[in-house]
Amino acid sequence: MSSIRPNSTDDWLDSGVVPLTGAPDGPPMIPPGAAASYARSLSGHISDATVDTPFHVDVDGAALLGERASFTSRTRNGAISVGRSCRLLPSSDGWIAVSCAREDDASLLSALISQQATDNIWPELTHWIAQHTDSEFDYRAMLLGIAGGSVPSVRTQPTLPGPLVPRSVHGMLVVDFSALWAGPLCAQLLGAAGARVVKVETPTRLDGSRYGDREFYRLLHAGHESVVLDPGTETGRVALRKLVDAADIVIEASRPRALRNFGLDAESSVASGSTWISITANGRASDRVGFGDDIAASSGLVARHSDGSPLFVGDAIADPLTGLTAAAVAMSQPSGSTGKLWDLSMSDIVACTLDGSPSHQYLESIVPSKPHGRAPQGEAPISGADTSYVLRSLGIELP
Repeated sequence: MSSIRPNSTDDWLDSGVVPLTGAPDGPPMIPPGAAASYARSLSGHISDATVDTPFHVDVDGAALLGERASFTSRTRNGAISVGRSCRLLPSSDGWIAVSCAREDDASLLSALISQQATDNIWPELTHWIAQHTDSEFDYRAMLLGIAGGSVPSVRTQPTLPGPLVPRSVHGMLVVDFSALWAGPLCAQLLGAAGARVVKVETPTRLDGSRYGDREFYRLLHAGHESVVLDPGTETGRVALRKLVDAADIVIEASRPRALRNFGLDAESSVASGSTWISITANGRASDRVGFGDDIAASSGLVARHSDGSPLFVGDAIADPLTGLTAAAVAMSQPSGSTGKLWDLSMSDIVACTLDGSPSHQYLESIVPSKPHGRAPQGEAPISGADTSYVLRSLGIELP
């Protein structure tokens, strides 16, 4: 996989994303760019990597872009995201995409606007953003760790990962530190390809998606093993280091300093031969925070109402697009004698699919495919239920 398939409206129509795009009281819209075609290129690479193995993974990458909505039954809300935790708000010189999804987001947003936190931050936040510029918001959001960013009118198109040489991951050990959607989708596809997947959480930070749609969580985690380790203890830190040392592939979606605080170092792991999949909002060198909806919009992937105002495309589309990319690069042969650190910027992955196609295409007569999801294959593990077994099976002895 070294290039995107030519942009095809049929790919969008098959993806389930079109019904999730547009104003709630208007017709669905065909999104701009080639994200659905790119997703199908990625699933083609995954198929090639597994075709001669006992675990052939034959998925439709385009359909994965709208998969979560098939479980939640949510639909388009225009300038409010499908999941309803992100909004597009006008600034004094443009538009801002901002999320309020985490427990502490209301407090962070209250600090941004210098007001006491309330049960509904949106009216005060909308007023504040309207009085400030895009650049003012972007700067303050980065300082405070707010998930959000300005919507660009034009963005330079980054370079795609590639060229990629397919490899089998059958029998490999995948240690998955990620949460929510992008990283777990990568892990699910690697598990389907025959890898052993161990999900790692800490006692104070379980995967927030455990509390979302149970069947969607089950889809992404069925057949995996779960360990809970406390990096606040010497025993927990030793176990984490030994688990990473045993891994063939590590998936994480934190800023680099978070895992360094656990005593884990991506560069050392890669030097010893592992593949390290690092998923961040804007690259490992950036302190920006983001989630699928605000990242996609602030990367330029928005539909446009007839008055020019932006509308969300799909449901947190940056997440499945990045998860597919992560799985494709993990199923690729590293060059050289060491491993490979893949620095996957979610915003760059979205931006690479923007090809200048129109952002204002209403769908009046053709009926697009509705979001459709795969059936979960088994049960998701109980949090931490496999901790002792996994450590013993890998020969990890604790002090």
